[in-house]
Amino acid sequence: MELRLIITGGTIDKKYNELNGELVHTATLLPEMLKQARSSVKINYRHLMLVDSLVMTDAQRQEIAQDCIGAEEDRIVITHGTDTMVETAQLLGKTITDKTIILTGAMIPYAFDGSDALFNLGSALMAAQTMTSGVYIAMNGQIFEYNNVMKDKGLGEFKLKVAT
Repeated sequence: MELRLIITGGTIDKKYNELNGELVHTATLLPEMLKQARSSVKINYRHLMLVDSLVMTDAQRQEIAQDCIGAEEDRIVITHGTDTMVETAQLLGKTITDKTIILTGAMIPYAFDGSDALFNLGSALMAAQTMTSGVYIAMNGQIFEYNNVMKDKGLGEFKLKVAT
């Protein structure tokens, strides 16, 4: 089984700029993450963009959707910023039903101690291999359906939108 890994940016891929004190995107860190995690999953990389999800445009979300639709692989992991991950998941969930798509990211950049990046990425890779067709978010050791998830900014975690 081969997975497609679509890289779009977000905190997971940010580094600290010592000159101005900002978190910035320079190059994706995903190959490094997978190497550190000793992942043996066969992955086809697709580097679409490196953007903070707060500035992601509708056109960029459509680009992500089109890449998923056109993918030969039917199991896809997308790295994405957490602030608007739910919005992208909702777009994908309403337009793509024949593939398993998992969005993930990190609250703390991979490059920082204490990051949740490797845990979330590993969870997403596992979910992509085991979940049925649909669009999901893998964060905080949980898997959420695209239409029943929210980011609790006060707690810094994802949770069910509607208690079941």
